[in-house]
Order: sequence, then structure tokens, then C-alpha cells
Amino acid sequence: MQAPTIGGVQVPRGDGTTIVQVRQGASLTDFADKINANPASLVTVLFHLGEMATATQSLDEDTFKVLGSELGYDIRMVSPEEEEKELFDSFNIDLEFGVDSEDEDDLEARPPVVTVMGHVDHGKTRLLDAIRNANVQAGEAGGITQHIGAYQIHREHEGVDRPITFIDTPGHEAFTAMRARGAKVTDIAILVVAADDGVMPQTIEALNHAQAADVPIVVAVNKIDVEGANPAKIRQQLTEYNLVAEEYGGETMFVDVSAKQGQNIEELLEAVLLTADAALDLRANPDRDARGVAIEANLDKGRGATATVLIQSGTLRVGDAIVTGSSYGRVRAMLDEHGNQVPEATPSRPVQVLGLSSVPRAGDTFVVAPDDRTARQIAEKREAADRQASLAKARKRISLEDLNQALAAGKVDTLNLILKGDVSGSVEALEDALLQIDVGDDVDLRIIDRGVGAITMNNINLAMASNAIIIGFNVRAEGQNADYAEREGVEIRYYSVIYQAIEEIEAALKGMLKPEFEEVELGTAEIREIFRSSKFGNIAGSIVRSGEIKRGSKARITRDGVVIAENVEIAGLRRFKDDVTEVREGYECGINLGSFNDLQLGDLIATYEMREKPRA
Repeated sequence: MQAPTIGGVQVPRGDGTTIVQVRQGASLTDFADKINANPASLVTVLFHLGEMATATQSLDEDTFKVLGSELGYDIRMVSPEEEEKELFDSFNIDLEFGVDSEDEDDLEARPPVVTVMGHVDHGKTRLLDAIRNANVQAGEAGGITQHIGAYQIHREHEGVDRPITFIDTPGHEAFTAMRARGAKVTDIAILVVAADDGVMPQTIEALNHAQAADVPIVVAVNKIDVEGANPAKIRQQLTEYNLVAEEYGGETMFVDVSAKQGQNIEELLEAVLLTADAALDLRANPDRDARGVAIEANLDKGRGATATVLIQSGTLRVGDAIVTGSSYGRVRAMLDEHGNQVPEATPSRPVQVLGLSSVPRAGDTFVVAPDDRTARQIAEKREAADRQASLAKARKRISLEDLNQALAAGKVDTLNLILKGDVSGSVEALEDALLQIDVGDDVDLRIIDRGVGAITMNNINLAMASNAIIIGFNVRAEGQNADYAEREGVEIRYYSVIYQAIEEIEAALKGMLKPEFEEVELGTAEIREIFRSSKFGNIAGSIVRSGEIKRGSKARITRDGVVIAENVEIAGLRRFKDDVTEVREGYECGINLGSFNDLQLGDLIATYEMREKPRA
């Protein structure tokens, strides 16, 4: 390798065939590490190529290609998945765990993983209650499921005890991200539709997620005991979305249930098992290191960071070193859904894991590492990649090209938020929903920090430094932290139902927008006579044609449809010898237009005012 001088700086050069792999969203600093160069020198090179970028700014593929061709490198962009595989390969950890990647002799049958989906208030939580005879709903704010939970139940099918794992996903549309994640780890989706309500927008949304995840669907027509229930109508409505009931010659199983009365629950479970046996090859290798997904995670006061994980392959045992997302640790204990300790968890088994270093995100994959040191190294590399991705995400949505326009139009207002919640799934879903709020380009929303657990002094200090508002979702600032926030003027808003938070933040964003005004016409008057006055100038003897003419309002003068004067003030208004404040339609009056005297008979005086337009 030689080091040519480009723009006065020395940069290591490739021979044109040297392949350098960089991840999507990488910066010049990452590229500099790969070719052993100084990031500042690459900034200079890029400047001479007509591109301006900082060393830590994420660059697109085209910019990297231009830089690579200049320096003699063949730059290949790799996806986060490919980079992840590369990372694990370097530690000799095999990420392949599907049925196709295993030896047939090693595979054993595993329970189906079922997600319950549907519109809000259609009875998903009550149906799960009926299935597992445990009341989840009593602790939910507003009767809406706020967390993802995973449970396993047992049912006898054809003389064999069959376990079924249920993932409970929240029903409100703001939890789209969670619901989509539920569909990714699931084998079968139960679509709950209320027989008295029919197919609703979130029903279609849930259906789209299930179909996108390519999972079989069993439809539970709920509330058949309610007056006005029409199960046949539900079957007919869902045919429009390619869900044709078996009785109509289709492949989808429909079961009429009443979660409240506990009616036909056994038949629904039967339908799930029949669908699993008919449509899916549910097998996994239990005799390998465990792989799976973190369904939920939170910070427990007594237990520290905990995560509910779903085993997808292998067997997880107490004492295993695991890494999930940027969190790592040794499995100190595993608990089932009833809080009982279990020594090991086989495929499709959900368990709560204790012993992690930090709270992972809902949806993070977890793997068993050979030892604690390897787990920590993988977690640290993942964390660095995540930090880089979040920096790219947090950058202002304004580029160098449109900076001048933004400055000319007045600065871009920004609302900074810090999100804290009781579980990571809620925080992520709330972040996802808030970032989708669109109130135009004048206002920007930035989430500068998010986390799980109570609101801490660090959160409050960050909010002070960045003029941010703290959103507490099922968590609070307590004791001296609350006093400190109040003393320093840091605003903390508390919520227990997610869509209230979304509505209020959207309202706040709209409040930050510069007001929009629209012109409202008040009245028009036609000039019939012109009187000359040495004291007042020309007086327009007029008749009010529409609305009313008010003294002090703004006016526009038109002649034969052409505007000859704008922004003229109605300086005086008289009826006979009396000064008046307004004259209504059909009455005659004298109008004094102040210093404007260019009047002719037949001119039209139109008065108007500017009113603030409410934001949609």
C-alpha cells in the first residue's frame, strides 16, 4: 500500500481490487478504521470530491462508492443482518437454527406459538383469560393491554397432552410495532373479531401483519352471546380479505366463541392444533445451544434486569452465558408464567430470565455464548453499532442543501423528548408512534433518550441541558428526583395509556407551529357618489352590497374586477351626520379611506380580516 497525497493529506490507497465491507449507515470514522486512515484526512478527501460530511456523519452508499473509487477500494455495503452473522462467525457461533439447517434425526416436535390479534375492545384479553384462567385485564389501565406477555397452556388432543404457547400483544393501533414483532415469532395467529361489531380498521391492520408474516390464521368470532351478534356477517366480510371459512369451501377455520361465558374455548384450541398439524412443520433441535427472541424486558427493583424470552431452538439452562441485543449475562434463574423456577427451557417455551447486565429491547434475538467474556464482547460490539445507528437517526432532518431555505424561513423548531417506561416494548412502541406524527417540515420531533425504569437524576439533567420534556409511561420520578425536576423547571408528563401520550404530544407539536392565517371577507360596498372634503379628503358615498362594513377594518379596492389598492384602512364611517362603527347590508353610508383618494364611481370596496386557521 502506498500513501498518496490528496488535497494536501496522506491517505492509504488500495489497488482497485481491495474489498472493504462497511455497514449501512456507517460513517467516515468506521471506514477509516477499516483502512487504517485518519478520519480527518478522509473528510478532506471528500471535500475535494465536492461532498461535505463530518467524520461521525452517516453516509449513503453512493458517497462511499465515490470515495472508494478515488482511493482504490471496492466498497461493499452489508446489511445489519450480514454484519451480525459476520460478528457471530468470528466467535464461532452458528446462527442458523431453522428446520432446514438441522439434521432430520435431531429434530423433535415443538409446541405452536400463537399470537392473539384484533381490534381494541373486541375481547382479546378476556379470551386469553378464558384460555388460561388468569385475570390479566384487571391490572390494565383503560382495559387495554399495555405489555407483551407469553404464557403456555396444556390441552389433551387425540389422547396426547399438547402444550400451546400464547403471546399476548396489545390491541391499540399505536402498538403496531409490537404487534408486528409478535407476528414475527409466531406460528399461528388468532384473529379476534366481535360478532356484534364486525371488521374494524385495526382488525384489517392485524390481518395485514399476520399475512405479511406468512402465518396461518384462525378466526375467533367473539361475543356471540351479545344481542345483535351476527357471526355469518363476519365470515362474509372477511372473504374480502382472502379469509374464506371452511364451510364456504375455503381453508380458514372460524370458531364462534364467547370469552365472557367461556363458550367454545376448547373448540378454538382444537382448531389451533389442527391448523398447526395440517399447515406447519413445527420441529426444532433441543440438543444444541439455545436461540430465541426477547418478547419483553423490564427493570425489577428486587431482581434487576429481567427479560421474557421465547426459545426457538435448543435448550436454555440455568448457568448459560447469554447475549441479547446489547445486554449480556449468565442465567441466574428462570421463571415460568406462574413465577415458579425452572431448571431448563425447551423450544417454544417462554421463560423469564434473571441475571442480565441491562434491559434488552423487546424483539432482540438472544443466543447462548461459550462463556461470559465472549458474551460481553458481542454485546459491546452490538452496542457500538446501535449507538451509531441511533446517532444517524437522531440527526436533524435538514441537509446542507436546504439550510439556506430553512434559515430564510426562520429556524426549524424542535421538540426534544426523553422517554421512560416500565417495559422496553412499551417504550419502543411509544417511540415508533411518536416519530410517525407528521405536522409538516416546520417542526421537528427528536427523541434524545429512551430507557426502562424510574425517572432518574441523569434523565432530569439531560432534559435541563437540552430543553427536553420527559415522558413517564407507567413510571414516575420520586422523592428528591421529583423535587429536583420541579425546582429546575423540567416538565415531566405521566401517562398510563399510550394514545393519550400520542394525542398530547401531537397537540404540543401543533402548538409550536407558527400560526396560519386565512382571509375572511366581512362585507362589500359599491361607490355611488364621491364627495370632496377639505378636512377629510374624498368621501365615498356607498351602498353596502353584502355583509357589513366596519370602521377600522382593512379594505381592498377593485375597479372592473381589477385590484387597484390593497391594505387600505376604513378610517371613518358615517350615516347621515352621525359617526358609526358598522353599517349593514342594504344601507347607505359615507366611507373615508384615509389618505387613499383615487376613487371612481362604481369602484367596489371589500373589507376583510385575517383570522388564525385551526390546525387539522
